[in-house]
Order: sequence, then C-alpha cells, then structure tokens
Amino acid sequence: MSYVIKPVAFVNNNRKEILDDNWGSILSTIELAENIDISSIKGIEEFSHLEILFYFNKVEDNKIQYEARHPRNNKDFPLVGIFAQRGKNRPNKLGVTIIELIEVKNRQLIVKGLDAIDGTPIIDIKPVMNEFLPKGNVKQPNWSTILMENYW
Repeated sequence: MSYVIKPVAFVNNNRKEILDDNWGSILSTIELAENIDISSIKGIEEFSHLEILFYFNKVEDNKIQYEARHPRNNKDFPLVGIFAQRGKNRPNKLGVTIIELIEVKNRQLIVKGLDAIDGTPIIDIKPVMNEFLPKGNVKQPNWSTILMENYW
C-alpha cells in the first residue's frame, strides 16, 4: 500500500546544509503552498507552539536505515533501533518537531527552533495543546540526553 502526500507548506531559512546541532536560535518562515487556502491558518496565532511534521527530502534512499545503529554513528552510544532514536535516515523520511510560533504574516508563519533546512516540505501543521503533551515525567536514556546537549 502506498500513499500520496502533498506538502502544505515549505521552510525558508538560512540553514542550507544538514547539520545535527545548534537549531535553537534558527528562525524559519513556513510559507503555505500555493494550493492551500490562507484560511487554513486562521486562529493559529492564538497558540504559542506548533507541532510540525516534515519530510526529509534531502535524505538519499540508500542512506535509509532499517536496523539498529549507534546514534550519530558514535560508538560511545549504544546500538539502538531506528525507532528508538530521532535520526533523519528513517524509513519514511518523516520528521516532527514542536516549535515556537513567533508571528503570523499573511501566508507565512515565523517560527523558532524548527530543525529543518531551507526548502524542506511541510506535511502538516498542528497547534500544541497541553492536553496532547505527555502526562507525568518523560523517561529517556542518558545517551540521548548527552546526544541532545548541543542540539537546541
């Protein structure tokens, strides 16, 4: 079974290459695709954060990983499955990030902290609501905390 998914928007920022760290200060403009009506974002300015689903369009098919690996190919980290990490070389090339909404300008959303490079297709945009956030404490292994030290 296959699906056809068309982008609803595209990323515009000064990050041109795929890098693993320092995304926290990146300002991006998410521009609605031409076929998406501007009314689709009516009321979005009332939310402080958005959840962005995007497509890693620059990841080459031969780089996709279906098995366990060391995150960032760092042997100091344990061997873990692709679904136990957030790497870009995923089977369906999908990324998701919660970002801060700074401003809405016509067909553009100005956001901070989106870890997607310039030109990245946006698959979906959702408002972040407290009721959808995890309940209780979030558990994660120590290696992931170390890996993320310079990410944002």
